[in-house]
Amino acid sequence: MPLRLVMMGTGTFAVPTFQALLDSPHNVVGLFTQPDRVGRGHHHHPHPMKELAVARQVPVFQPDNVNLPEPIESLKALQADLAVVAAYGQILSAELLATPRLGAINLHASLLPKYRGAAPVQYAVWKGEPETGITLFQIEPKLDAGPVLGVVRTPIGPEETSGTLEDRLAELAVPLTLKVLDDLERGCAVPLPQNPGEVTRARKLKKTDGEIPWAKRSEEIDWHIRAMQPWPMPYTWWHASEHPPVRLQILSIGMSATSNEPPPGALNPPGTIVHVDEHSVLVQTGDGRVALKSVRPDGKRAMEIGEFLRGHRMKAGDHLGPEH
Repeated sequence: MPLRLVMMGTGTFAVPTFQALLDSPHNVVGLFTQPDRVGRGHHHHPHPMKELAVARQVPVFQPDNVNLPEPIESLKALQADLAVVAAYGQILSAELLATPRLGAINLHASLLPKYRGAAPVQYAVWKGEPETGITLFQIEPKLDAGPVLGVVRTPIGPEETSGTLEDRLAELAVPLTLKVLDDLERGCAVPLPQNPGEVTRARKLKKTDGEIPWAKRSEEIDWHIRAMQPWPMPYTWWHASEHPPVRLQILSIGMSATSNEPPPGALNPPGTIVHVDEHSVLVQTGDGRVALKSVRPDGKRAMEIGEFLRGHRMKAGDHLGPEH
């Protein structure tokens, strides 16, 4: 018998799963999502989950705090069998979790128990993991700690950013969710406990996390640059004798032919620009050198390094690093 489902989600990560639930034999009886955000100039940001629900005539609830009595009463009135949660943005109370007949399940974009928390995709790229995936688990009051109902794994591509990887994971979540719902509907789901000894955390990122640590190994710098896109964006400051420090976003790098050689010595500390020609810039790292491939000066569009050099006089001996 089809399940009565409530979707709880806000970000674009949740959209493919929500669309699939609406198209499935199950009955989506409501959407709980974050309140509309108003940006600069009082412009409302697009809200893809809400727009999809309205188009399909699904009731929408947008409480500031979903755990207050009124939202919980609204949830009870829907008589849902199960809540499906993905990138909702609020912690759910024990009282709320007990309201649907089968509780609530959550789509988490890591291979739990690794990277519990707010930024699992970014941390998997940042730490150089060879693979990641989606874990669907039964929600308990403790953060991302409930028993696992299903997992899908995928390699992390050598050029994937957090943004492109998250988009791909959002699509991989769809068949996993539908399979677990079928298992729950038939009563044959097998929850497996997480191993507490393997837990790692993925805290929410800060703007300052974007600053590129040139003293790290070249490989680690590449992980960092890809992990920080699309937010908070990887950045550094270009220091030259002719002008004040210039803030640059570094969007991609390549390993130079000399990237695995020992550092040339004290004359070239990490962050030193060691070579510049018409279409390449080599930067000293903690274990060698990397080539800048694409950059974005503050307030301007992204560009390949050759185009940047045609408009900016970068030279060997300049330095990339903190503002001060």
